[in-house]
Amino acid sequence: MGKKKGGMGTECASVARSRGFFVRNVARQRPRSREELGAWVENRLGVVVPDRAVCAGHNSPMDYLWHAFGGDFAPVERTGGDCVVWANRGGGKTRLAAIATLLDCWFKADCQVRILGGSLEQSSRVYAEFAEFVREGFEKGLVGRMNKGGCRFVNGSAVRILPQSDRGVRGVHVHKLRCDEVELFDPGVWAAAQFCTHSKGGIAAAVEAASTLHEPAGLMQRVLDRARGAGTPVFRWCLWETIERCVDRSCSRCALDAYCQGKAKQSRGYIRIDDAIAQMRRSSRADFESEALCLRPSRRSAVFEEFDPEVHVAVTPYDANLPTYRAIDFGFVNPFVCLWIQVDREGVVRVIDEYVRRKATVAVHAEEIRRRTPTGANVAGTFCDPSGAGRNDITGTSPVQELAEMGIPTRHRASAILDGIARIRAFVRSGDGRIRLRINPRCERLIEAMQCYHFPEAGRGGTSEAPEKDGVHDHPIDALRYFFVNWGREGKEKIRGY
Repeated sequence: MGKKKGGMGTECASVARSRGFFVRNVARQRPRSREELGAWVENRLGVVVPDRAVCAGHNSPMDYLWHAFGGDFAPVERTGGDCVVWANRGGGKTRLAAIATLLDCWFKADCQVRILGGSLEQSSRVYAEFAEFVREGFEKGLVGRMNKGGCRFVNGSAVRILPQSDRGVRGVHVHKLRCDEVELFDPGVWAAAQFCTHSKGGIAAAVEAASTLHEPAGLMQRVLDRARGAGTPVFRWCLWETIERCVDRSCSRCALDAYCQGKAKQSRGYIRIDDAIAQMRRSSRADFESEALCLRPSRRSAVFEEFDPEVHVAVTPYDANLPTYRAIDFGFVNPFVCLWIQVDREGVVRVIDEYVRRKATVAVHAEEIRRRTPTGANVAGTFCDPSGAGRNDITGTSPVQELAEMGIPTRHRASAILDGIARIRAFVRSGDGRIRLRINPRCERLIEAMQCYHFPEAGRGGTSEAPEKDGVHDHPIDALRYFFVNWGREGKEKIRGY
């Protein structure tokens, strides 16, 4: 069948010819190393990407960019391109995502990229940065003109922005999904996004999650925890990897010196030192350490703000000369928790072990409690959730009764949540600065809970003064509460024996 001049057939043939010419020419320009990549980005886009990790355990922004771009050309095939970026405010996350997107579309034929921000506005910011780079002489590679939602290249690559919605994410099948400000994502949208990417044509599937870490129990914290457990690369940088190099300032007279300690003299970044000083002065210490230095999530909503793993976590072995206490929070769908606790002669509470398990019977828990309790231990008390004394309408028994029948009698007393929290806080750090709580490193769930247990954020349904019950971090804390509200009150608890 013949084609009309200027019709769709002619356009397709023209695009096909342009595609062949484009792919052959661009292939010869492709950076072959991270050094070549840095030079290409600087010469073609006018952006100098910092390439020096200053803080221990940190990465440089170039580490991320080379991973995102260079992995598809690696001689040894890797399992995937997923990664997580934890970086400071103003640390270039949005701009780097835009650069990585241009590199993918320019150098990788048929590469399909989607941008998903914490809001449609955030997605649009990434795309706007990308569009600015395209206008630096890359329009010749486009099919037609750019529009506000995406564009297509003659080599078959394309980029589009996605709305922060379940419907916008489902049904999408692409190579690369770049997620910016993950902390602000709806958890359901994030869950759906995990199924968007597929490897094809030599291009590895990749979900990239970038954000500042704002909340101790937020989505970004869960993303980081899962990435570390799965061996997914985590790229972390902060102010000291992205600040301009300090060459002529006196450290002793610099407002940043308490944090900097000479780090800025090693930096090769772009954030103005005076701007960093201004940010520090107009923000709280907690916010500066969270947003700029990426030391930890903001603690403003944390129940135990004074808890510091470097101070409160220490090896605390079982001492046969001390009495042993157990504290239990009952659960089935939610976790059942048991803590083993001793109090030394200085009055320091030492949590020596933990047991956390879901969806198991009381009999299974009882067997594990007996197994983990040190042989010959002087068990001075097993304190529990008062609700455990309630009888089940079907079985006619209660968890407290079942434990007692298996040789584990328990004690309990009613108490207000905030009263128990106040007691824990006094041991985390008392008014005179004394620390009387130590947690063994093996108690990973309790340590996580001490950092992540939080009050509801104002503006997010946070109307109660009570901490948020998230079904994860509240249960280890509840078990610890039951210890503190019962310990030292022998004779006042209700003692259940059957």
